[in-house]
Amino acid sequence: MRTSLIFAAAPLALIASAVSANSNATVEPPAPIKAATQGPIAPDLTNPNTDILELEEERNRRITIPVTIEGAGPYNFMIDTGSQATAVTHGINNSLSLTPIGTATLVGMASRRPVDVVEVNNLVVGNHTIHNLSAPVLNKKHLGADGIIGLDSLQDFRVLIDFRNETIALEDVTTKQSRSGFEIIVKARQKLGQLLITDAIVEGVRATVIIDTGAQSSLANLALRDRIRARRLQEVTTMDVNGVTMVGDVANVRSLKIQGLALTNVPLAFADAPAFEALGLKDKPVLSLGMQHLKIFDRIAIDFANKRIMFDVPRDVARELRKSRRAGTIRPFNQ
Repeated sequence: MRTSLIFAAAPLALIASAVSANSNATVEPPAPIKAATQGPIAPDLTNPNTDILELEEERNRRITIPVTIEGAGPYNFMIDTGSQATAVTHGINNSLSLTPIGTATLVGMASRRPVDVVEVNNLVVGNHTIHNLSAPVLNKKHLGADGIIGLDSLQDFRVLIDFRNETIALEDVTTKQSRSGFEIIVKARQKLGQLLITDAIVEGVRATVIIDTGAQSSLANLALRDRIRARRLQEVTTMDVNGVTMVGDVANVRSLKIQGLALTNVPLAFADAPAFEALGLKDKPVLSLGMQHLKIFDRIAIDFANKRIMFDVPRDVARELRKSRRAGTIRPFNQ
């Protein structure tokens, strides 16, 4: 049996050290922000059914959490909101003798490759058990972790990644939650499991943004580069989950705006990636925000069921944003 899996993730390993996280989160000039009309998205941290797990950071600046598979472990799995599928490494597959169920085409940022797919009957994250997963088998040296928690495992959760306290909270969407305040709330649309922010503005050009916690660096496509006429600073080489390298150009983007939030002087690598094409975005401006820039925020909350993403900006920026709201220049969300 052959199926199609999509890893719409930025390159996992940065070979050249050209891209550095020197962006600054700043407050957008006074402008109205549409009020949130749906319920809160962040997990209720006081609810006993909410799992709060310690994050670990490995050498490629990605975040991992402990999981068990078929009662074995714990293994360090990477939370990857850019990956359609949960994946295991050859080491886990060999030690647990997981049942083979066919092959799939794995679409990485640099390549398409056939991979074996195995059945995972139960994967446990905190107090939650996820059943009957079809997991591609990958090489640990290309992955940088024991496995991936992908979108197929995250769809029934609200996820709160707290960089300030180095924790991640997972809550089942059927669980009643309290309201938690965030500075920025963004509606997204869903495609192939991905939550896509479609109203971002990059130097005046509307672009789609993918939030990719599994990627070390951020990547944009050539369609965006050409529209904003980005000036090449240097070349960078990256490697995807298939172990295939890709060469891109690095340029500084002056501004990236998502509603009331702006990032300035954003270093981005630009290249045409098969994963963008698989999402139907090859010729449309798109960028994938990796850990390089996500860690600028204090917290990020993702509600897959309600297609919303929240950002908690650094405290000094939040103070300025609240001042603008009190002055009536920015309308607060209904939270």
